[in-house]
Amino acid sequence: MAQAGAGQGQLELARRGITARGQALLVLAFLFVASAALLPDPMLSLAMLSSGLCLAALVLVVSRLGPAQPEAPAAAEDLQGLLDGDPAPSLITDPDGEILFANRVARAGLDEAGATTIEMALARRLNAADAVVRRLLVALRRDGAASEDLVTPTGHLRLSVQALAAGQALWRVEDLAATGAEGEGGQLPVVTLGRGDVILFMNSAARMLAGGRPRRLEDLVLEGSQGRGGRVLIRTGEGTEERRMTEISRSPGRREVLLLPAEAGAEPGAEEEAGTIWSMADALPVPILRLSVSGKIELANAAACHLLSIPARPELELGDLMEGLGRSIREWLSEAASQPVESPSKPRSEFLRLSRSEIEVFVQVAVKPMPFDGRVALIAVLSDATELKTLEAQFVQSQKMQAIGQLAGGVAHDFNNLLTAITGHCDLLLLRHDQGDPDFGDLIQINQNANRAAALVGQLLAFSRKQTLRPEPLDLRDTLSDLTHLLNRLVGEKVTLSLSHDPVLPQIRADKRQLEQVLMNLVVNARDAMPEGGEIRITTEVLLLEEEMHRDRAVVAPGEYVSVKVDDTGCGIPPDKLPKVFEPFFTTKRVGEGTGLGLSTAYGIIKQSGGFIFVDSAPGAGTSFTLLFPARDMAEPEVELLPPPPAEEAVARADGVVLLVEDEAPVRAFASRALRLRGYTVLEAENAEEALETLESTDQKIDVFVTDVIMPGMDGPTWVREALKSHPDTRVVFVSGYAEDSFAESATKIPNSIFLPKPFSLAELTETVRRQMV
Repeated sequence: MAQAGAGQGQLELARRGITARGQALLVLAFLFVASAALLPDPMLSLAMLSSGLCLAALVLVVSRLGPAQPEAPAAAEDLQGLLDGDPAPSLITDPDGEILFANRVARAGLDEAGATTIEMALARRLNAADAVVRRLLVALRRDGAASEDLVTPTGHLRLSVQALAAGQALWRVEDLAATGAEGEGGQLPVVTLGRGDVILFMNSAARMLAGGRPRRLEDLVLEGSQGRGGRVLIRTGEGTEERRMTEISRSPGRREVLLLPAEAGAEPGAEEEAGTIWSMADALPVPILRLSVSGKIELANAAACHLLSIPARPELELGDLMEGLGRSIREWLSEAASQPVESPSKPRSEFLRLSRSEIEVFVQVAVKPMPFDGRVALIAVLSDATELKTLEAQFVQSQKMQAIGQLAGGVAHDFNNLLTAITGHCDLLLLRHDQGDPDFGDLIQINQNANRAAALVGQLLAFSRKQTLRPEPLDLRDTLSDLTHLLNRLVGEKVTLSLSHDPVLPQIRADKRQLEQVLMNLVVNARDAMPEGGEIRITTEVLLLEEEMHRDRAVVAPGEYVSVKVDDTGCGIPPDKLPKVFEPFFTTKRVGEGTGLGLSTAYGIIKQSGGFIFVDSAPGAGTSFTLLFPARDMAEPEVELLPPPPAEEAVARADGVVLLVEDEAPVRAFASRALRLRGYTVLEAENAEEALETLESTDQKIDVFVTDVIMPGMDGPTWVREALKSHPDTRVVFVSGYAEDSFAESATKIPNSIFLPKPFSLAELTETVRRQMV
């Protein structure tokens, strides 16, 4: 009894706020007072009495002011003692979520899992436990406490959290199914269905409800909604029972449904069911929003919060986050909400762009109405469609480039025919006029402007990658040295041009004239980006790739490459314009300052040469263009170029018979006159069929076929192969306004044939025919 009385006294003192240390000091004060009564010396007795009373008064004053900070652990120990007997799992965590204490019930479940954080502890009971914990922590910091009811395949839980001192938090997990109407071992009946509604799995509650293990859904569900949702009549072990079927997750070929109790008078769209569904949706990996008919976002699951960078209740309109419809998003949602709730029609789906994202992010939004709390709400399922839209844009861009390339090639072909006739007849006139003739200057002007037009057509063919290149071994150090004087004149006085070369630089194989054009285009663009002056650096180096390099949708094979970098310190290119710089006719310059063909031409030349071109830029940090050329194999044999003939040999008369086949009358007229002036006998034909008839009707031995490649009806290579059957030793000169690459495969199968691109001059035509006569 004395011990019980002492214990009650200590509890009373504790209740009054006196700590264990204070209680010890009170005992010491009591001893001082008792000793004062026993001491014989009055002065000593008075001193002891005064000390005891002062000590007791000090303890009482401190207890009134509240316990000191060091006493907090004792209070925590008392709280832990109280929680240890709690029948529900309870845990105390630090501000970082580390578990500091778990009561006896929680420890029984934690020992097996070895959990050290609250997320790990809840992972056994919840899907996406980290998302649930984040939501509750946000509410905890805002309100000091929070709770949430959660439905999982293993039961109906209530998770609550309460703030403690020093940033600690008390977590409590209550099993609501133990006292609910389910009464099935604390579980909700969950059925997993496969294709054709085959039952793949049933948890213990579902098997207990069904009284067995049916094979298909139709064996379990007798009536209602064809087993797709809503009220259903199921077969149980004791007869039939009405339930409400709710789908909680879906994946390709697989879905899971809950068999909830069908409460009397409850409609399928009641708020309780909607809350249950939403609790499950938060654990799904698919972004889901619940919207009002006006477009206000009411709830967002964890996946949607991550995709859209919003809180669970953002208080935002869907139109604040997305854009892209031709009409308003509100109108689109109203139309979707007007559909019958139980309609089996597919959801309304649209592709939208996130307007608040710094980079282009596209989402596909599928919307379907659902009943909720006596009204119609909208469920929106989102999927990230950025990669799909990117591929679509790339496909559209490739189709556009292909169409423009075909158009450019056709235009260039027609122009080359016209320019051949203009240049050729001008050459014929120049043969009859010397420099003292008054018309000589005009003829020279015609000739020069025709050549300028031919260069412009060459640009069209370059960007469409259909021009004829004449590659040769090049040392970039020599090429750049020859070009430096011209580049310095191009950049002007405000811009400094510097060159840096790798001391050991292998050769490349490229068309020197076209490569010079690429470098001049890049330098001019860099100059224009620095109106106030700056520096342009051209750097060459060797790049050895040991494995494939993937960049900008290009794959660079392993091997040795020669890299040429053109860097500037200009204004840079904005990120949204960077992917478009190689598109034809795209330019950031003002009207009249550029055609937009420079970089597209450079791109075509580099790609046709077997190389790569990349661009790096940032606003205010300058731009860097990188050209990669495969290093030339030094063991590759060089093609010996024939020296140009002496002037007197070029104009000498020649003998031989030439069959000229050309569908363009002006070109045929010029070519026949030019060849006859050099002494050749010329037989003319307008097309391939006429050429074959001429071969059959003539007794003359044909020395050379000069034929156009592309003609109405039978093309050049086809009729030549047919003619060589009866004239096997005849040599061939193919001429065309298209590039040599367009028929290179066919030409390689024809022996003793060469190619002469249009436009060509009188001297080029006659010299080419003369060489074939040899």
